[in-house]
Amino acid sequence: MSQSPLRLYVDSLFTSPYAMSVFVTLREKGLAFDLITLDLDAAQNQAADFVRLSVTQRVPTLVAGDFALSESSAITEYLEEVYPETAVYPADSRLRARARQVQAWLRSDLLPIREERSTRVVFYGQQMPPLSSIAEAAASRLISAAQALLAGNPTNLFGEWSIADLDLAIMLNRLILNGDHVPAELVAYAQHQWQRPSVQEWVNQPRPAL
Repeated sequence: MSQSPLRLYVDSLFTSPYAMSVFVTLREKGLAFDLITLDLDAAQNQAADFVRLSVTQRVPTLVAGDFALSESSAITEYLEEVYPETAVYPADSRLRARARQVQAWLRSDLLPIREERSTRVVFYGQQMPPLSSIAEAAASRLISAAQALLAGNPTNLFGEWSIADLDLAIMLNRLILNGDHVPAELVAYAQHQWQRPSVQEWVNQPRPAL
């Protein structure tokens, strides 16, 4: 039986950037939770028990008592409301909205990068061929937006660290860790974000061989 009021379902390869975002949020907030892995290649997310639990049959799914929630930004916003003591979003309403904008954009745009730079590049060290012209255009949009958001080269997007910093660093690292050209100041930003203890804990999860 679970010893924690919270359960987090993630992929068994620990490559989901969205599962990582929720995992880091839970760690940053100092919350106890049980971590449960699902083999997505074996369609464990479509097993009857999980289907009853998760409306969208996706990871991450967070279970809090009799409440189950999927979609990572929905989960992190829920955790922020229920456990506000340690914030992972900016306190200022406009900056908080901007952080959510960044999260929504990273999840809804830049599909060619996600397709051609799987997070297996990030977490398994896989190397991929050069970007297509469509993905190059997406990378240019990512870099341009990141440079605008990080004008003046601050350590974090909005002063204090927020979960949007992790999400942006993951997307940048899809390119950086494959050896694609990314401006030096953005490389430095992503490297700094990667050293956060909660982030390193996910990065260093034991992963099965591919």
